Amino acid sequence: MEFFKPGRQFDFMRQRVFWIPFSLFLVLASTVLLYYPGPNYGTDFRGGTEVEVAFVKPVDAAQVRSALEAGGFKTPDVVQVVDAKNPHRFLVRVQDTQELLEASKGRIKTALCTPEGGALDAVRCPENARAVELKFSPGGDKLIARYDHEPDIKKIGEQLSAVADLRFRPSDGNPRNLTTASKLDHKVEIHLPSKGDELLEKLRAKLGAAVPEKALKIEWVGPKAGKQLRDSARNSVAIAIVFIMLYLAFRFDLRFAPGIVVACVHDAMVILGVFVIFRKEVSLSTIAAVLTIVGYSMNDTVVVYDRIRENLPKYKGKTFAQIINLSVSETLSRTILTAGATLLSVIPFLVWGTGVIKDFALAMIVGIVAGTYSSIYVAAPLTEWIDSKLAKGNDARSLVRRAPQPAPQSANG
Repeated sequence: MEFFKPGRQFDFMRQRVFWIPFSLFLVLASTVLLYYPGPNYGTDFRGGTEVEVAFVKPVDAAQVRSALEAGGFKTPDVVQVVDAKNPHRFLVRVQDTQELLEASKGRIKTALCTPEGGALDAVRCPENARAVELKFSPGGDKLIARYDHEPDIKKIGEQLSAVADLRFRPSDGNPRNLTTASKLDHKVEIHLPSKGDELLEKLRAKLGAAVPEKALKIEWVGPKAGKQLRDSARNSVAIAIVFIMLYLAFRFDLRFAPGIVVACVHDAMVILGVFVIFRKEVSLSTIAAVLTIVGYSMNDTVVVYDRIRENLPKYKGKTFAQIINLSVSETLSRTILTAGATLLSVIPFLVWGTGVIKDFALAMIVGIVAGTYSSIYVAAPLTEWIDSKLAKGNDARSLVRRAPQPAPQSANG
């Protein structure tokens, strides 16, 4: 193939006057998009409840959305999941989460006759119906009550049913929402109706027999936990880039580091920009893809940098820009073949994948293309620019002049 002919050299540095402004435009556009309209955060980051339902009768997304809005859920997100075995499978996301207010917690403590619940009524709270300790789960959908004796499950159910805003209703005198967590410690696990259960009830009220008895999956993330995950995701990307910069400064030269850091930031911003444009969910899987691409881009750029370092002592008469052109040209076939092979393994997930896998594949494809491009037209030109500024005129700090000299040979050879 003529394109991969050995010794063929491309003038990449000459084309940087076109590609650098293009890269700046991509980063600036992505930055603007992150503020307006902003990323479409998934349940992981914004908090909310996610329910996957396999309906037993034909329904469409509009019917499901209308039923939820009529039930009081605002702006529900309904996505059909492609499944050959069940064509009526939907993923429903709402921003509502189960949350027990302090007032509700106080009423529960009073109902279960805990010491924190106030004065104990001997009639309502006999000795065998008093909880000595009560713990609430972060999601507000589970309680653990501890007693100093064998608890009366039926009595506990009656006590909780008296709390009007709790929506706790044991069925047929058999409180199936109560289980003995530990007989040895006399602990009882109390399961409260979650937002997922409420969501199914609202669907059942409108769609009737089309709604199954149970959901395939119910997940929730509280608003505080979502914010913590967002902060942790942002910090993880920043920390990864900082350590990459330190590695490159130690492995090569300090002036190599800024180029690859800017390239990694460029790749991450391009991925996020594409996700905002197509209104794809930014979730933990997206951050995983971004971190993967940061590592991929660094590896690709290190290959180019390593070839530049090898060529510095070989071509002492060439300028640094010429050495970059030569080095990139020599590694171009490797870069294209590696990126092409990786793309071939990821594209099938984008075509036939569903849900999170499909979004992850999209982030990988965009990142691979952006990472290959940034290694050539972002990292290398920036390194050349830094060297030209530091080595302006006859500055002896030039990377080319700093190249190690070959050891002198003796007269005998």
